[in-house]
Amino acid sequence: MKPSKGFTLVELLLAITLLSILLALAYGGLHAATQATDRGQTILEESGRLRMAHQFVHKQLNQAIPLAFNQQEGKTTEEDKAEIFDGSSNSIRFVGPMPGYLGFGGPQVQQLSIVSGEDGLELVLEHALVQGFEESRLTERAPIGLIDHIASAEFSFLGRDENGELLPWSSVWEKTDTLPVAISLDIEFEEGRYTDWPLLVAAIKIDGSVVDGIDGSVSYNSAIKQLIDRRQKRN
Repeated sequence: MKPSKGFTLVELLLAITLLSILLALAYGGLHAATQATDRGQTILEESGRLRMAHQFVHKQLNQAIPLAFNQQEGKTTEEDKAEIFDGSSNSIRFVGPMPGYLGFGGPQVQQLSIVSGEDGLELVLEHALVQGFEESRLTERAPIGLIDHIASAEFSFLGRDENGELLPWSSVWEKTDTLPVAISLDIEFEEGRYTDWPLLVAAIKIDGSVVDGIDGSVSYNSAIKQLIDRRQKRN
């Protein structure tokens, strides 16, 4: 009899093993490529949302106007000055125009706050018409979420003294009857985020001296450097 032609058991096992290795390598490469694609898409989406939020906040702060939102008739004492800007490390309130898709009816009281949310801290916007403003009106609508997954955040304010000299950055704004020279918002995200928040510094455009400072004032540039140095030391 002629010997039968075919594969031995050893050859068959070796072929199956090699095939399994090739399939595992192919699956690993496909899985890695899928993860890289998903990660890239996540980074693009996060970067887009972050950029839009950064531009929105910067624009709204730029357009703040010295219009009182908490002024009652008959107030004449120094302690009872009208409120034009209220600011702390986690919240600011001011008056300015709103984009057409968010508000109507002229200038509105806007409040940007750092609050606790489902995904860590959040930056939210609340707004209400300045005419007949009452604080309760800010909560008539659901707040607009701008940024989430925040680990820490802080507003800072740049002001001037009686002689017009720039003061150091402060996390509390005490001169509620005047606007700051500039406002900054520093945000640190929770671990796992792919993007960082660019340090936001917005000058109040309505102040002519601020415009001069932006064009080359050494003192203004020094104040910005001081803010950046403070952020770097904290990190």
